[in-house]
Amino acid sequence: MKIFPAIDIKDKKCVRLIKGDFNQKTEYEMSPVEQATQFIDKGFKNLHIVDLDGALTGETVNLDIIKEIVRKFDFKVEVGGGVRDFDSIQEYADIGVDKVILGSAAIKDKNFLKKACKRFPKKIALGLDAKDGKLSVSGWKESSGISTLDFLNEVNDYSISRLIFTDINKDGTKESPNFEETLKVAEISNCPVVISGGVSSIEDIKKAKTLQNVEGVIVGKAIYDGDVKLEELAKEDAKK
Repeated sequence: MKIFPAIDIKDKKCVRLIKGDFNQKTEYEMSPVEQATQFIDKGFKNLHIVDLDGALTGETVNLDIIKEIVRKFDFKVEVGGGVRDFDSIQEYADIGVDKVILGSAAIKDKNFLKKACKRFPKKIALGLDAKDGKLSVSGWKESSGISTLDFLNEVNDYSISRLIFTDINKDGTKESPNFEETLKVAEISNCPVVISGGVSSIEDIKKAKTLQNVEGVIVGKAIYDGDVKLEELAKEDAKK
């Protein structure tokens, strides 16, 4: 089980949102690079980064910060937020990002997702962010009206390397992930699934480890608010 500490970047700062709402934003004192330093010092091997400015603008706004983190530390980094074209994917691939997450662009254009998976083998992760069973796009500001499971069935044979499933209603709430919905996704997905949204405790991590076809879990606000201690999380990450 891979544990991904999360760094969400907005205005060059580490922030956390509640349910994807930019009006419910908490800023933290540490810079993204300082936060990454803390994670690497505790022994984490994986890192989840979201460029929130990018999610809103459709551009790789915080590329320089992400580049510094990737080059400075020995993480396997997955990055999402604002990746809407092949050039953006190439930019992240060139600086050494392990997985590039496609969300809105993939949902709006399945053909783009298919081509990206062919052009960048083993590099493309699919981010499915759902609210009440429907996929959201454009920084979670719009509903696509598309069912999560229906969409997954349509793109399941595209050689996607990883699927990151977020229940928006859980994100930032620390109310535990939506394991039930995640299971439905994991059961039909042809690629491994990463759980995102709502992790509140080490018990949530332990439960995630019991799920079939789930390879990892993203932990954000629970770290920043001190609900989950990094030392405990690192111990859990080190276990097979």
